[in-house]
Amino acid sequence: MQSVCRRVGACSSCLNRQLNGFLALIKWQRSPVPVCIRTIYSETGRWEKNYGQETRRRVENWWFPRIKEQFCRISETDKSRPKFYVLSMFPYPSGKLHMGHVRVYTISDTVARYQKMRGMQVLNPMGWDAFGLPAENAAIEHGLHPASWTQSNIQHMREQFDALGLSFTWEREVTTCLPEYYKWTQYLFLKLFESGIVYQKEALVNWDPVDQTVLANEQVDDNGCSWRSGAKVEQKYLKQWFIKTTAYAKAMFDALSDLPEWYGIKEMQANWIGDCVGCSLDFLLKVNGEVSGEKLAAYTYTPEAIYGASHLYILPSHRLLHGNSSLKEVFQREFIPGEDSLTSVTAVNLLTNQEIPVVISAKTSFENYLDTKIGIPSTSAEDAAVAKNLSISFIEVIEKLPNGLEKVINSGEFTGMTRQDALKALTQQAKNKGIGGDLMSDKLRDWLISRQRYWGTPIPVIHCQKCGTVPVPYEDLPVVLPNVTTFTGKGASPLETVPEWVNCAYTHWYFFINKPFNRDLADYWMPVDLYIGGKEHAVMHLFYARFFSHFCHDLKMTKYKEPFHKLLVQGLIKNQTFRLRTTGQYLKREEVDLTGTEPVHLKTGEKVQVTWEKMSKSKHNGIDPEELMKEYGIDTIRLYILFAAPPEQDILWDTKTDAMPGVQRWQTRLWTLVTKLIEARTSETIPNPEVLSKKEKAEAKRIWEQKNLVISEVTEYFTKDHLFNAAISRLMSLSNVLHQASWPLVLHSAEYEDALATLCIMVAPMAPHIASEMWKGLAHIENKLCTHHNWGADVLHQSWPKVDPEYLASTINNKACGKVVVPQQAARNVEEVHEIVLQSELGAKHLQGRTIKKAFLSPRTALINFLVQE
Repeated sequence: MQSVCRRVGACSSCLNRQLNGFLALIKWQRSPVPVCIRTIYSETGRWEKNYGQETRRRVENWWFPRIKEQFCRISETDKSRPKFYVLSMFPYPSGKLHMGHVRVYTISDTVARYQKMRGMQVLNPMGWDAFGLPAENAAIEHGLHPASWTQSNIQHMREQFDALGLSFTWEREVTTCLPEYYKWTQYLFLKLFESGIVYQKEALVNWDPVDQTVLANEQVDDNGCSWRSGAKVEQKYLKQWFIKTTAYAKAMFDALSDLPEWYGIKEMQANWIGDCVGCSLDFLLKVNGEVSGEKLAAYTYTPEAIYGASHLYILPSHRLLHGNSSLKEVFQREFIPGEDSLTSVTAVNLLTNQEIPVVISAKTSFENYLDTKIGIPSTSAEDAAVAKNLSISFIEVIEKLPNGLEKVINSGEFTGMTRQDALKALTQQAKNKGIGGDLMSDKLRDWLISRQRYWGTPIPVIHCQKCGTVPVPYEDLPVVLPNVTTFTGKGASPLETVPEWVNCAYTHWYFFINKPFNRDLADYWMPVDLYIGGKEHAVMHLFYARFFSHFCHDLKMTKYKEPFHKLLVQGLIKNQTFRLRTTGQYLKREEVDLTGTEPVHLKTGEKVQVTWEKMSKSKHNGIDPEELMKEYGIDTIRLYILFAAPPEQDILWDTKTDAMPGVQRWQTRLWTLVTKLIEARTSETIPNPEVLSKKEKAEAKRIWEQKNLVISEVTEYFTKDHLFNAAISRLMSLSNVLHQASWPLVLHSAEYEDALATLCIMVAPMAPHIASEMWKGLAHIENKLCTHHNWGADVLHQSWPKVDPEYLASTINNKACGKVVVPQQAARNVEEVHEIVLQSELGAKHLQGRTIKKAFLSPRTALINFLVQE
C-alpha cells in the first residue's frame, strides 16, 4: 500500500487525488479515536495551507528517508567533475551526541549539500576517533572490554546521526581502533622510523598514579591534578617514544603564508611553532676523557656561530641528574645548588668535533621548553659572563664589516661566509649527517606519542636483547592489540587488566580517507577544501595533521604539502551553570531560586554563582539533541544552529531563545508564500504578464533585482565567509519582499514565481525537508511562467541559482578596487564604512556619478561591496 500511495501522491490528476482521499479516509476510520488528520501534498496531492506542528512532523517523516537516500555516493572513476572535500573533525565515540556535535555536523552537512547543488562531486566522510584512555576507563567502569564498549557507542551514535538527517559519505567511514585502519598508522610509523623522525629517549612526564598513564600538559589542571582521575600528578622520568616534528617546524611555519586566511588560526599556528631561528645539534658525552655512550641534543639561537661554543648548559632538573643516566652520580656529586657548576663531563660537538665542558646552570629554567643550551660567548653577553666566571676559554667567531654586515671567522671551512650563508651551510651539513640542524624555535618540542595504557595503536617495533630496537616488517602489519580478557569487574584496576609491555600511540592523519597510499585518489581529493571543527583543536591537532601531510609529501606519496585549504572553526554552545559558592557543587536549574535579586539555592538559601559554560551532563546544563528534535523538528534546529551566531562565535543558549521562534515563524512565512502562489494559480484566471500595469511591472523588476542581489550575497556567504546567519538574514529579507508583493504580481509575474523558486532552492541546504515539500508544491502548479528550472527533479537536485547576466551587466560585483583606512570602532558598521568610503579619494574615483543600489559589508574579511547602476 505504501508504494501505491507514494506513486499516486506524485500525480496531480483528479482520479488519483480522489483515490488518495479515499486512502486517507480508510486510515482515519481505522484510528481508534476520531481525530482530524492533516496531510501533505507529497502524500495526497492536495496542498496543506497551514504549517503547524503536525504538518511539520508529516513533512519531515515523508522526506527524511528520501533525502537520506538522495545525497551522496561518489564515483572515483569520474574525475571530470570538480570535487569538493568537506571534512569535520571526527568525534570521540562517547555514545551520546551533544549540541556541539549538532552544530559542527549541521554546518558540514549544509556546506556539502550546497556544493553538490553547485555541481561538485562531494566527499563528506565520517569517522570515529575511537582510541584513548577515556574509552578504556569507561569500559572498565562498566565491566566491558574497550572494543565492545567503543563499538556499541559507535553504533548508537551512528543511529543518532541518522536521526538528525545528516548527509555523510558513509561508504568512507573510518574507525581508528580497527586493525584495518591502524595498520596504516603503523605503516606511517615505520616510514617515520626509517627516516630518522622517530626515536626513544628518557623524558620527564606527567604521571597519573591512579590511571597509571602519562598525561599531556593539557590534561593536568591548574592544581596539578589529572583531568580524568583527579589524582595529584607526579613528575617521572620514563623512556618514551617521540616523533621529531621539530624537523618540519620551519617548513610548516613558512607554508602558512601560502594558505588562505584562516581567520586568526594561522596566527595561532605561527605562535605555536614560534620563530624558527635556531636549531638543536647533537653532542656525545665523555667523562674523564672516556666516551660514556650518552648523547645529548642542545639548542642554540645562533647555529652559524657554533665554532665559538664554549660550554653546554643543562638545568638542575635535567634527566641526566634524575633519570637512569650512567652519568647521574657524576652530575649530582659535582652540582652546587645556586651556582653555575662546571663539571668533569665534556660534550663533543658531532658537527665540528670540538670538545667543550658541560655546565649545570644556576637557573631553574631556560626560555620556553629548553632544558639544554649551547653557550656561545660571541653572540651572547650572558654566555660570555658565565665562561669568564668559570675560566672557560673561548674564541670570537663573528666579525662586523664596515658595510654593517657580519661574517664568520675561525670557523673552519665556513670562515669568510656571511652569517646568513653560514647559517644555511652549517645547518644543511648537520642535517645531511643526521645530527640535528633543523631550524626551529625554542618554543617547540618533539611530539611525545606513547601516552596510552592499552587502548591505542600498538607501536610496531620489537625490543630484542641482541639486536636492540627492530621495526616490524611491513608484511607483518598490522600488529594487533593483545586479546586482554580481564576487563571484568566494575571498577577493576587498570594494572590488573593491562600487560605492562603494551605501548600505544595517537593518530592524526585520517583526512587521507583510509587509502593514504593510492596516489591517484589522494591527488584528486586532496587538499581538504573545508576543514571544520572546534577552535580548541586549532593548534596541536592541526599542527600534527599538517606535519603528517608534509612528511607524506616528502616521501612523494601525495601531491600537496598542506592538507587543508580552508579552515572553519566553530565556537561552543554554552548554557548557564549554577554552583554553590562554598563547595563548587553544580546544581540543577530547578534547584535554584531565580526570582530574587541574586540566585540562591532553594534548599539552603545559599548564594549561587551563575556562569556560562560548555554544555555538560555533569554540570546540569546540557540540552538533549534528541528531545529538541522531537519538540521542534530537524529543520528548525538546523536553522537555529545556523542563525544564532556566526560559526566561530559561541552560542549562549538562553540568550538566544528569540532565535528559535524566529526561525519557526520564518518557516511558516515561507510556507505561506508557497500557499499563496498555489492558490493564485489554481484560480480561474490564466497568468499573463502582459496584463500588469506599468507600476506593477516596475514592482516586478524590483523583485528581480532583489532576487539577484540576494543570490549574489548568499552565494558569497556560503562560499567565502560561511556566514550562514547572514545568509538566512538575507533570505528572510527576500521572503519579506515577496510577502509585500501585490496580488496581481503573485498571479501574473514571472519575476515573483522565479524569486520564490530561487528562495526555495537557497533554503534547501539548510532546511532540506520543508524546502523539498515546498518545491514539490511549486512543481505541480499548472501554467508556470518559469521554464528554466528543472521542475521534474527534487529541490536538492536543482542547480544553485546564478545571478542573471543582465543584472551583472548593470552592476560591479566583487571587483577589488583598493583599500581605505577605517577606524576600528567603525569597521563593523556598514553605514559608517559606507560614508567613509564615499568621502575617500578611492570612493570618488569609482563611485562618483553612479547610483548605489546596495552596500554590504563583511567585517570578517574587511570587504565592502557596492552594487551600483550605471
